[in-house]
Amino acid sequence: MDASPTAAARRAAAIARHLAGLPPGAAAAVAGLHFSPCLSYAPPESSEAPPAFAPMELRALLDGHHLRERDWAYGAMEESPLFCPRRAGDKVFVSPDYNEGKEGQREATMRRIGYLARRGVFRGWLTEPGPDAELRKLALLECLGVYDHSLAIKVGVHFFLWGGAVKFLGTKRHHDKWLLDTENYIIKGCFAMTELGHGSNVRGIETVATYDSKTGEFVINTPCESAQKYWIGGAANHATHTIVFAQLHINGRNEGVHAFIAQIRDQDENVLPNIHIADCGHKIGLNGVDNGRIWFNNIRVPRENLLNLVADVLPDGKYVSMIDNPDQRFAAFLSPLTLGRVNIAVNAVYISKVGLAIAVRYALSRRAFSITPDGPEMLLLDYPSHQRRLLPLLAKVCMMSSASNFMKNMYVKRTPEISKAIHVYSSALKATLTWQNMTTLQECREACGGQGLKTENRVGIFKAEFDVQSTFEGDNNVLLQQVSKALYAEFLTTQRKKKPFKGLGLEHLNGPCPVVPRSLTSDILRSSKFQMDLFCLRERDLLKQFTDEVSRYLAQGESREKALMLSYQIAEDLARAFTERTILQIFLEDEMNAPAGSLKDVLGLLRSMYVMVCIDESASFLRYGYLSRDNVVTVRKEVMILCSELRPHALAIVGSFGIPDAFLSPLAFDWIEANALSSGSE
Repeated sequence: MDASPTAAARRAAAIARHLAGLPPGAAAAVAGLHFSPCLSYAPPESSEAPPAFAPMELRALLDGHHLRERDWAYGAMEESPLFCPRRAGDKVFVSPDYNEGKEGQREATMRRIGYLARRGVFRGWLTEPGPDAELRKLALLECLGVYDHSLAIKVGVHFFLWGGAVKFLGTKRHHDKWLLDTENYIIKGCFAMTELGHGSNVRGIETVATYDSKTGEFVINTPCESAQKYWIGGAANHATHTIVFAQLHINGRNEGVHAFIAQIRDQDENVLPNIHIADCGHKIGLNGVDNGRIWFNNIRVPRENLLNLVADVLPDGKYVSMIDNPDQRFAAFLSPLTLGRVNIAVNAVYISKVGLAIAVRYALSRRAFSITPDGPEMLLLDYPSHQRRLLPLLAKVCMMSSASNFMKNMYVKRTPEISKAIHVYSSALKATLTWQNMTTLQECREACGGQGLKTENRVGIFKAEFDVQSTFEGDNNVLLQQVSKALYAEFLTTQRKKKPFKGLGLEHLNGPCPVVPRSLTSDILRSSKFQMDLFCLRERDLLKQFTDEVSRYLAQGESREKALMLSYQIAEDLARAFTERTILQIFLEDEMNAPAGSLKDVLGLLRSMYVMVCIDESASFLRYGYLSRDNVVTVRKEVMILCSELRPHALAIVGSFGIPDAFLSPLAFDWIEANALSSGSE
């Protein structure tokens, strides 16, 4: 083998000719191989134009409330080594160590809760009254959720489910005994509603609480394996007390589902006699929460441990209730779940913000391919296809931020008169926002390529951590069915009483049916009047179709429940139409309240993008004939135009999310330095 320098040079020249596509005769022109300089990271801020609007103004609209308190909570977490700070490049990031085992993650969660309690994060969460105190509490919980889903859920179960049940289903005797100790974590609570055999169907739970009038106690028993309490957050390791939901039996009569306080561990965390607790095991996510199973073997609790705001049992065994209707009484017992749904929906929005902030910043610094022979590689976000992947999601998360703020404000100012509306809105938005979160995370993961698989970059692990949101605190499909049933009931009531629609944004049904122009231009498509007319037309028509279909089944002799069940396809379309119209209507109000200027212009772009994408992604507009095929094609082209118009604002929009750099990931910043050999990256 000839290894002389001359032979080596000839081989190198041949390879160079091949790579460059040169003919053999051009060999003399090739002196050797030429290498491009190494890639270097350029922060998006160095190449993007200055924001056209004030990001803090958009943040104030999207966060809605308590910005200073949010920043304080983020800072408190950044300051503590308990939150696993890790340097990557020239930045420090905080995120849980998912490489820890199940038990390690659980204990880390409890240590963080202890630290936050000492910092005063939870002060007043159960004892301070008023809407502002409730909103502050929700803002702080949202910050904890940005750090770690397990932390937010563990805290949420303790304060919002256990604590909320004591506060809102109990009376003064319960408040005096339990609330302050709960707030100070002297006791640790959980919420035992779900059973192995019954999840969404709470009416069917099989745990039994029998009143013993001789001793003035309730005897709580798990009569069969399907009655074991299941997925109870906090039960496996730490909870000392629980709210037990059980069928109340008095003198052989079942009074339905009621809630009781029961102690399950002593102060040394030993499980009490006649109670058996087992671990639910390792999960695909949320391993920092100790989900457990509970069996009760005829344990006894005092009569006073019945949460008796709605109903009570007198010492002699007489059952009394301020609500005569059993259905309304049952609904009252489920009220703690409403705030849980609110929290889950809002948390989903914030996680979408984190994923999008990472993916958009990466797309503004990562380049791939060039469109000219010697030109520079293009930024990912300059590709129209990449814009189509991320920018509609950006519009949706902004719209859904407004909706979540609306829902929170309605909840903290709740009155008995609007309890049904709160249930409908929280059900609709919990389902829609959590599903959208999973869609967003998947697209962001793919948009980040292989880097999206790394746990330290957060987006990929979020998919496993937040998948559970689709089914806990109410299965999303069941929740949407409840929304359609509520709209059906509202329609029947209005017809029967011959009164106009009032509430749930249904007032548009009182006016004439909107008319959609046959030919759609860009100006028409971006008109808020056209957008609302189209969404209202769809909702109005689907509500009529739904009621007509149910009526046909009833006329055929089917029961009301079966008729509703058989109409599930239109029911789902109706619930989605209601939710999308609601989100649009809420955002429009926020947009109208914004002063004229560049921010208002960007809000208009976000709104139009949301509407166009809803049309583009839903078959209902074509299926039911609200738009022609040509109009739908026009809408799709408008999406591309809106993407190009939103592109210059992408960095400023994600910057307005208010998520500190430490809570994003190395991929959002200098990802080359973060992966350098000298960084020790693994």
